Order: sequence, then C-alpha cells, then structure tokens
Amino acid sequence: MVFRGRHGVLPAEQEVAHLFEVDVDLFLNLQAAGETDDLGRALDYRRVYELVREQVEERRFHLVEALAEAIARALRNELGATGLEKLTVRVRKPQVPLPGVLDHVEVEINRPVEKEASQ
Repeated sequence: MVFRGRHGVLPAEQEVAHLFEVDVDLFLNLQAAGETDDLGRALDYRRVYELVREQVEERRFHLVEALAEAIARALRNELGATGLEKLTVRVRKPQVPLPGVLDHVEVEINRPVEKEASQ
C-alpha cells in the first residue's frame, strides 16, 4: 500500500506529505472462507486498507517506528476478534533527507495478538 503522510523529525517532513509504503502480513486461519467461498468468513481487506490509511494520512509521527506501532495497534484492536494470531508491519520511507544515496529506510515489526482470558 502506498500513501502520503507527514512523518519525520524535520519540520519540512511535517509540513509536506511524502510517500510511505506499507506492507502488512496478517496470520489467521482462513480455511472456512476458502472452503465455503463465503465473504462473511473472510478478512475484509478494504477495512485493513482503511485502518492503515487512517494511521498514515491522518496522524503524524516523528519516527517511522511509531507509525508502524500505531498501524499494528489499530489492526490488533480492530481485527483481534477475527482470530488474528500475529501480524507483521513493514513501513518504508523512500524519500529520506540524508546527505547520502539510499533507496529507502524501512522498519519491520512483528507482534503477537493476545487472546482474552475468557477464550
């Protein structure tokens, strides 16, 4: 997913939106959806996209790490009841204000999803 966001330590990074690329790996059992071809048993990818978009486009962070954590938290809070077991979030920032040559900076976080005690 590619979005424009205002994240970074420098004032210019907060003033002008820059590109951010986000990959999300969600680990859950989708066997029932695959066997029944029932959308009601599948993951709503549109909702996943919207949750990520909200974090990147509507919020501001100094650190890419904080953005990745916010995305993970939003996904865990929203999708925890779907049987989500763990997730991986990768955030890439292609336009980095450094005096050297580099393609991008990237942060990857892996988070388990804790089950409620009643489950």
